[in-house]
Amino acid sequence: MRTTIYSLKKGDKAIIKDFDIDIIPLKLLEMGCLPGNTVELLQIAPFGDPLYLNINGSHLAIRVETAQEIEVELIKIKL
Repeated sequence: MRTTIYSLKKGDKAIIKDFDIDIIPLKLLEMGCLPGNTVELLQIAPFGDPLYLNINGSHLAIRVETAQEIEVELIKIKL
């Protein structure tokens, strides 16, 4: 099963691995939503859409259908 931004829980951090360039809006790419960048799920709207993210210091909201297309790898936090 592939892990996407949509499967993250509030507070989770991950690294963007892959996505289909034709599906992701150009504006997200311009704001730093690129492979290798860190993403953190900050908040989920009351009805579950949109998701509020921190991507390399940029705060942005994305729709669930977009979040389901961005593959990530969870960052393990050592306690």
